[in-house]
Amino acid sequence: VLSGKGGVGKSSVTTQLALSLSLAGRSVGILDIDLTGPSIPRLLGLEDAKITQAPGGWLPVEVHPSQILSNVFDDPSTNGIEARSDGRNPRPLPAANGTTAAIPNRQPIGALHAISLGFLLPSRSSAVVWRGPKKTAMVRQFLTDVLWPPLDYLLIDTPPGTSDEHISLAETLLQQTSTPSPSSPPKLAGAVIVTTPQAVAVSDVRKELSFCRKVEIGVLGVVENMSGFVCECCGEETNLFGRGGGQVMAQEFGVRFFGGVPVDGQWGVLVEEGRRPRYGTVATEADEVEDEQEEKDKEGDSIQGVNGGSGVINIERDDGLLVDKYRSCSLHATLERITRQLVDIVENRHVNS
Repeated sequence: VLSGKGGVGKSSVTTQLALSLSLAGRSVGILDIDLTGPSIPRLLGLEDAKITQAPGGWLPVEVHPSQILSNVFDDPSTNGIEARSDGRNPRPLPAANGTTAAIPNRQPIGALHAISLGFLLPSRSSAVVWRGPKKTAMVRQFLTDVLWPPLDYLLIDTPPGTSDEHISLAETLLQQTSTPSPSSPPKLAGAVIVTTPQAVAVSDVRKELSFCRKVEIGVLGVVENMSGFVCECCGEETNLFGRGGGQVMAQEFGVRFFGGVPVDGQWGVLVEEGRRPRYGTVATEADEVEDEQEEKDKEGDSIQGVNGGSGVINIERDDGLLVDKYRSCSLHATLERITRQLVDIVENRHVNS
């Protein structure tokens, strides 16, 4: 997952692609090679997890095993809300006596594992001050010394730009994934390019497409992240950063455009607070103040000191797996469609060749 621009949401897209692939029954791994700004542990809610050393290499952190999930729409914690099929504006679930399409009661999901330098650092605020050769060595170690379980997909979250990490990644991947014969399916499926709609972002992301061509990594398609914002209360849509820049770029380079991913505040609630997304309730400022005061009274305004005195308020997280709670997010439908396109390209490419 690549982009020539920082802050476009590569880690967010990587995480959601991994969750969507898992929900599609695939076994998935996430490799985070953003060495100076590893975000994957925080997005997965696993900042306290640590990598285990084993004979022959490192064991990745297990996010969740393969299992069967109950139907999300039977879960009362969804607050009677489902995401629209277009993935943008949430809508209330129909009444119990209404007519609805049949929904499977249980959903099998694939296992999800992850590895990141963040799992090796003492804390979130620890800085990584490394020169190029050490970064290159770490990237190669991540690619060769991790004892992954059997995987259908390995998603690699990268830093912005086309620097040492990217060159090392490209060289090592092309060496490690070379197929023994032309008839074998390619192990390196290709790159997903992430951009935002603004012209300043698109101009930098173009360089990443040129980089892929130079190092002979195929581009699977382009995702336009932050493509519009839909109010979770009233449903009004606003193009905060414009729209269509990623699609125009994809057309110019002759690559597939997977689609746009809107901004959803409940996705932030899910990954930052661990709470299941809830829609359809307008919270006024007075309500928020009252809720905050009630929370302080209930918890005694408990503060846990972190890193030598700076404090954070403990937030109560909803029970359940991240992948299960993600099914209640309006972005799930959007990423599900993107994932279907991705799976179709990767898994049918060899059949059609």
